[in-house]
Amino acid sequence: MQRFLALLTWLAFPVYVWQGLGVRRRTTRMLPAQGPVMHEISGQAPAVSLLMLGDSSAASVGIGNSEYGLAAQLADLISKRTGRAVRWRAAGFNSATSGQIRDHVLPNLSADPWTHIVLAIGTNDTKNFHSVPRFKSDFGGLLYALRAKWPEARVVWSPVLEFTRAPAMPPLLGKILEIRAAEMNRMGERLCLERGAVPAPRLPITDAEAGFASDGFHASEAGYRAWAEHLVGLVLANEPRVA
Repeated sequence: MQRFLALLTWLAFPVYVWQGLGVRRRTTRMLPAQGPVMHEISGQAPAVSLLMLGDSSAASVGIGNSEYGLAAQLADLISKRTGRAVRWRAAGFNSATSGQIRDHVLPNLSADPWTHIVLAIGTNDTKNFHSVPRFKSDFGGLLYALRAKWPEARVVWSPVLEFTRAPAMPPLLGKILEIRAAEMNRMGERLCLERGAVPAPRLPITDAEAGFASDGFHASEAGYRAWAEHLVGLVLANEPRVA
């Protein structure tokens, strides 16, 4: 049934274009957060090396300072839960899709010994109306490339959030994109399980007013904190506590 609905969304493509252009006109384009994109937190050895890779969420778009972004807040929680030193880097870019991260970002990252990699990607693939087969090729290729470059890292994918909960989304446009997001997430989960990555459960959005930034699409500081708290247990699964 869900796949049938996804096919029907192509019939709603004119609505997607019309309402999408309206959202773009009304929404201020926000820049990545100011502040460091890599940092170290002192603690006990062995250190956790965290790479946050993906789209504008990985770049902490929506807030003013990167210390309150997803990468920094996740690193802070890892440090507090384990007592270990944490070295982190955020490699996130506005409007990035899975294919762009695979083709233009990953090849230009040095092969630092990252122990944990978190992927925040898929929203723009969905928003840009990429087909599921294209996402399979792009996201699946990204997973292969990550596994080849960091074979021992724990890779966690955070799936596409609920479009219908974003305040900037008109209800009909949100529903169209949500149907497509469900198919993207289903494919992404399958690819993760096949290719050595861990699919996270979808982030539950309990308070959209507090969780989204002023543009009604990106996360706020509170939203990034909730996101980090949602992911930290999965990122640290099977890691010993040394504190």
